[in-house]
Amino acid sequence: MEVFLKSVAALNDETRVLILRFLDKYGETCVCDMQISFDMIQSRLSRHLKILKDAGFLRVERKGTWAYYSIRKPLDRFRSEALEEIRYLDMNLPELKNISQTQGCKV
Repeated sequence: MEVFLKSVAALNDETRVLILRFLDKYGETCVCDMQISFDMIQSRLSRHLKILKDAGFLRVERKGTWAYYSIRKPLDRFRSEALEEIRYLDMNLPELKNISQTQGCKV
């Protein structure tokens, strides 16, 4: 029951829904690229990512100093269907600004 409630609570925030859609579209992404893409300070972004990870939506992989986030696979039925519904929402999704590949993470 606790995991289910965390999952529902995680979806009750526009920024977190945007982050899920962003990662669904672009795949594994460095946190520094998400900071730039969302124009968001690291502490606020990290808070949203932690909530989504704790709710079972995300996986994180550390590569050196940086963390790379992606949609966890496999997702259970509830999370998978929630992500499917998010794909159909009309939203202004930021473009991926991939500085980690071109300039290296410096934020």
